[in-house]
Amino acid sequence: MRLRILAVVLSIGFVCAVAHALESVPKAEYRQRRVALANKLDGGVAVVFAAEEPVLDFMPYRQDEDFYYLTGWNEPGAALVIIGPGPETKTRLGDVVPEHAYREILFLPARNLVMEKYTGTKMDAATADVAASTGFDTVMPMTALPEVMTKFLGEDRRRAQSVWSQLDSPQAKASVDFSAASLGIGTGIDPHDVRTLTMVLRSVKSPAEIELLRKASDASIASQLAGIRAIKPGVRERTIAGIEIAKMLEEGSERPSYAPIVGSGANSTTLHYADNSATMKAGDVVVIDAAGEYSMYASDITRTMPVDGKFTARQREIYDIVLGAQRAAAAAFVAGKSKLGGVNQRGPEVTDTLDKVAYDYINTHGKDLHGEPLGKYFLHGLGHSVGINVHDPMDYSKPLDKGNVFTIEPGIYIPEEGIGVRIEDVFYVDQQGKLVDLIAKLPHEAADIEAAMKH
Repeated sequence: MRLRILAVVLSIGFVCAVAHALESVPKAEYRQRRVALANKLDGGVAVVFAAEEPVLDFMPYRQDEDFYYLTGWNEPGAALVIIGPGPETKTRLGDVVPEHAYREILFLPARNLVMEKYTGTKMDAATADVAASTGFDTVMPMTALPEVMTKFLGEDRRRAQSVWSQLDSPQAKASVDFSAASLGIGTGIDPHDVRTLTMVLRSVKSPAEIELLRKASDASIASQLAGIRAIKPGVRERTIAGIEIAKMLEEGSERPSYAPIVGSGANSTTLHYADNSATMKAGDVVVIDAAGEYSMYASDITRTMPVDGKFTARQREIYDIVLGAQRAAAAAFVAGKSKLGGVNQRGPEVTDTLDKVAYDYINTHGKDLHGEPLGKYFLHGLGHSVGINVHDPMDYSKPLDKGNVFTIEPGIYIPEEGIGVRIEDVFYVDQQGKLVDLIAKLPHEAADIEAAMKH
């Protein structure tokens, strides 16, 4: 039954995504990203593949994140080659290889006119104005990819040491292996992971990306409010999850950013509770962790509510401590200095992480039933990067700075009391180095949560 419901929900998301084309950053920005990547290739080449069409028809298509980041192209089966500019070289035999300039090519697969009756019309390299439509200098059929790769690498076989690709992509592996076989490179080509380069680029969001993240957050705020207003004793957790998914799609999201979490009572103390199968009871709290994507960009929101509309004194005490920890971490933020940190960085020697600020706040406010500090009930890290993925890649060893987007989500989970509280917002660092809360419009204070449940 659950799989059937999931299939219906995902099918609705697929229809919405097809019916309403994704918004996008300007085509010129995608080109800027490709040029930025090219300049990191040391004169080498990157080959990046799009995601393939899903095997099962109830599974919605979602583009490979790095491919989308570099192209904005949302159809399956394509590939991208970026050649970084390089100087003149000499081969081992003394032949001069002229310097080469930046080059970008989008390869599109041949159209399948039978399948297009099911999936809709696709574009290929022969489509009129395809270069202008895609924003690429050159668009070629996929059949030309092996020739382009082999020609470039064959001009100076040392270039095979500077090939970058998705290491987990079967298509990318096949392409690189075919190039090696074509050139007679016996030991093959050992490509570098292109994601180590795109991670650096993706971690700094442009103003256009911030606007898409804001729209994702606004749709998710509306979704959370719809769920909050539907909470009452006797309602199933899954019902609330369904209400939130429906609302986020109505507000323009193409899909949830992740599987919604609706955990009440004891389930509120399980961090990634996934069943959503219990019936909510008076006297319990319920943790709702649910948000959607807007044009591939994610949001991530968690709120905690009293099932019967009124926190008990103890529930409010724990709630206020978690909210205080979130606010303390946000207040401590300094652009270019603060790091997110994590559960393994909470010792007295740690002074530069927001996680430590939140942990210290929790550990010095309130006690458990045995008189012990509450820090041990803060079980997870304070936050994570957000972007095209709800857990976007980022180098967490480096300080947070302008253009970074991340969550601040402290929590306290006490199984003995059946109380779990998490409060999560998405923040970005603006160009003045200030922290901006994209979820500011959603209630935070316990009294405001209770008021929202009445409307």
